[in-house]
Amino acid sequence: MDVQGIRAVTEAVRGEVRKAVVGQDEVIDLLLTSLLVGGHILLEGVPGTAKTLITRAFAAGLALQFGRIQFTPDLMPGDVLGTNLFNFQTNSFLLTKGPIFTQLLLADEINRTPPKTQAALLQAMNERAVTIDGKDYPLGEEFMVVATQNPIEQQGTYPLPEAQLDRFLFKILIHHPSRDEEREIVRRHGHRSAMPRLEDFGLRPVADAATLARMREAVTGIKLSEELVDYIVDVIRATREHSSLEVGGSTRAANMLASSARAFAVLQGRDFVIPDDVKVLALPVLRHRLTLSPSAEIEGLTSDRILRDILDQTPAPR
Repeated sequence: MDVQGIRAVTEAVRGEVRKAVVGQDEVIDLLLTSLLVGGHILLEGVPGTAKTLITRAFAAGLALQFGRIQFTPDLMPGDVLGTNLFNFQTNSFLLTKGPIFTQLLLADEINRTPPKTQAALLQAMNERAVTIDGKDYPLGEEFMVVATQNPIEQQGTYPLPEAQLDRFLFKILIHHPSRDEEREIVRRHGHRSAMPRLEDFGLRPVADAATLARMREAVTGIKLSEELVDYIVDVIRATREHSSLEVGGSTRAANMLASSARAFAVLQGRDFVIPDDVKVLALPVLRHRLTLSPSAEIEGLTSDRILRDILDQTPAPR
């Protein structure tokens, strides 16, 4: 599949999502980018900013099995992975699969469950497999996690550990819509109090697993010049040397930035990466992988502000 073929499919998916979602074009682009490279997404936003609706609409545009886990404080690892139950008729154990056995998983309010249960996702996100009672079960190459969390509610929440945050390709901050977008949302959905049903919008799947596999294979062939490889490495290394950061980006982060830049270039209709692709993706790729120094926190600095300074100071190839 060539670049134009990939772009035609992604435009069709985008069109399906827009039947239900107003605005949020940047979020949709990052979801598509993550899909093309097999990455996972963390969506952060205050309640009522359509995090769940965007994910459900995105899944509806794909012919992939969709699953959802509502994370709660009493959720146990077995509730996510499944468990072996003894069958007295066959005198043997039978695996009862948990909701993680799907292709596109919505992990809703992931930070409301304890670290022990959060850790149940670690192997699945990294290896696309889970281990239950010493036996490995593959989840398939299409497995993708889209997790949501609320940044303002602190009571009853558990911050995600750094090891798990590093598994997410992007952390996307979802903001309130513009006035025109909010007006359109009220005009379109203001006659109901509950979340709109996707069935009412006539969404249909436009890409299956086989199509997705061909698209991902084509993305790996997108050109990334040696100068851009140097630029990506320089940006990552600058985060490790910045005085306001205790922990910078890892080599995994550099690889993720390079692979996502290839996919993002395809969404723009190009078969090569340019510096602007890297600049656009640097914030969602890196913002959740950085640890601010105590002095930076006191000064009120943020990861995004520091990253913008690094991008401004790091020479980009021409």
